[in-house]
Amino acid sequence: MSIPPARRRQLRTWTPTGEDGRLRAGVTDADEGMLDLASNDYLSLCRHPAVIAAAHEELLRSGAGAAGSRLVSGTRPVHDQLETALSHWLGRERVLLFPSGFQANLAAVSALADRHTIVLADRLIHHSLLVGVQASGARLRRFAHNDLQALEHLLRQCRNDRPSAALLVITESLFSMEGTSPVLADLSALCREHGAKLLLDEAHALGVLGDAGRGLGFGMHDVTMISGTFGKSFGSGGAFLACDEALGEHLLQSSGAFRYTTALAPSLAAAALAALQLIQANPTWGAELVQRGETWRAQLQNAGWTRPIGTGPIVPLLVGDDQASLDLQGELELAGLLTVAIRPPTVPEGSARLRLVLHRTLPDETLDSLIQVLARTGSPR
Repeated sequence: MSIPPARRRQLRTWTPTGEDGRLRAGVTDADEGMLDLASNDYLSLCRHPAVIAAAHEELLRSGAGAAGSRLVSGTRPVHDQLETALSHWLGRERVLLFPSGFQANLAAVSALADRHTIVLADRLIHHSLLVGVQASGARLRRFAHNDLQALEHLLRQCRNDRPSAALLVITESLFSMEGTSPVLADLSALCREHGAKLLLDEAHALGVLGDAGRGLGFGMHDVTMISGTFGKSFGSGGAFLACDEALGEHLLQSSGAFRYTTALAPSLAAAALAALQLIQANPTWGAELVQRGETWRAQLQNAGWTRPIGTGPIVPLLVGDDQASLDLQGELELAGLLTVAIRPPTVPEGSARLRLVLHRTLPDETLDSLIQVLARTGSPR
């Protein structure tokens, strides 16, 4: 396999250095580590004492793993507790847990589409959703990112060509590499008008966007199913699907991705439940992080960069060239700031970027440090 050097990926090991979330490259004690501007721990809950304590208590109670699938011997009380708490929080009748977000998205698409379905998907949806479409046998049509006119055109075209066809629209509420969100109310109205089901991936939005962090799909009954994960704002691991009772029962009875896998580790479920309780007790956390994102975008624009698009904690700094983005990553690491260059095929050609990720407990002076490095490097604006 011939891969240009600037496109080649490599695994790097990161060692946490303390409670402030700094990360150090490798396993030596050579330095104090870098401030984390790369991970998805938006609410800084991964190392929160209450989250760690809940995981530790469940680890002692249940062991390292569930040791069985949910329908055999793998279900623990904490699984039921987390599913119930999430269903109440999100206003959904049924929630089912999965060991990973990738698995949850495979299950979601398979439950909503088959070879008779036409799937209309935002061009930038997560790879797991595309794999789900492929596995379902559905016909895939893609529309330009967050372009509702393009989506409406496709919906009308599909209805004219196949009036009785099953239609499924797939989008995300916060796109992980762009930091952007669709106008979900308008998108949902289009689905209702054309009789299309709507699958909404809320992985990066939950805990941050929407009413008290409950995502952009909260209260929107035209959203057929919500996919969410615990590896971002919840600081844990695993995932879930939220839907109505009938669809939840369909998943339970027919989803191979749910039935034929070892259940989510009980300690991770306990950590996610503790994180949910913290999010519920602090309903302004998400809005405060969104405001911080606005401050960063404005200050980067004032510093001469094109204002990063989107809203929320994901701030993409567009560089363009693959090697230039890697070089800038290296300069920031020397200054104690960890952020990773995102290059094609993860993002479109010519749009390599630094994906800056904000966290709730990030020191206020971090932005000044970032802008100083950017000014010194003279990188493309």
